[in-house]
Amino acid sequence: MQRAQRLNAILEQVGVSGRVDVGGLAAELGVSGATVRRDLQALSRSQLLVRTHGGAVSQQSDAEVPAGVKAVLRQPEKRRIARAAEGLVGEGSVVGLTGGSTTLELARVLLERRGLTVVTNSLDVASELAGKPGIRLVMIGGIVRRSRELVGPAAETMLANYHLDLAVIGVDGLSAEGCTTYDEMEATTDAAFLQQARRRLVVADSSKIGKVTFARISPLSGITDLITDRAAPPDALDPIRQAGVRVITV
Repeated sequence: MQRAQRLNAILEQVGVSGRVDVGGLAAELGVSGATVRRDLQALSRSQLLVRTHGGAVSQQSDAEVPAGVKAVLRQPEKRRIARAAEGLVGEGSVVGLTGGSTTLELARVLLERRGLTVVTNSLDVASELAGKPGIRLVMIGGIVRRSRELVGPAAETMLANYHLDLAVIGVDGLSAEGCTTYDEMEATTDAAFLQQARRRLVVADSSKIGKVTFARISPLSGITDLITDRAAPPDALDPIRQAGVRVITV
């Protein structure tokens, strides 16, 4: 099992039970206790859990999950969401893609499409699509965040020059309060993608639904569609639907 997959499994276990122990994790993951202790220490440094003697407990904070861990969290759900989102991408469209593990899955689905223009501020999305036949790639410049997204005034100025048929954004939270993320500069750049688009889609797995994080990207009136997975809590989806957002669960 690769390290990112182990970190995913540890975070999932902490989320379910609130605590883990080194011996139990070592047996479950098929690795040594020393390896588990190193993994727990790495997650503790990222403030995703709290180390204890012999294990760890849940960290009740809004800490942002590192990109390497996000990439393997809820992958099956993200891939289903991406396949559903691909159905909203019309022939010859201009598509804006922000960064995020779910938008990256969509980029991978779009690899075989032809006649698309993709505008992105994500180094990971750009790496997937660069040089692919049939896809014209436009990279937005700006300040590079640890999420490997380029944000800030330069990005927003460049975006103002483009019209998007569809903007697809990832979020860290989506609730009656609107779309939110952890970083204020990322929020304003994501908002710029939405402002330039005719159709505005949020792709978010169920862990983001009903959650509110630090910086608001947009009120619900600023998006037209949401695609999430079937585990999303119905009571959190109800106000989103009532705001006029088309909700698709997969």
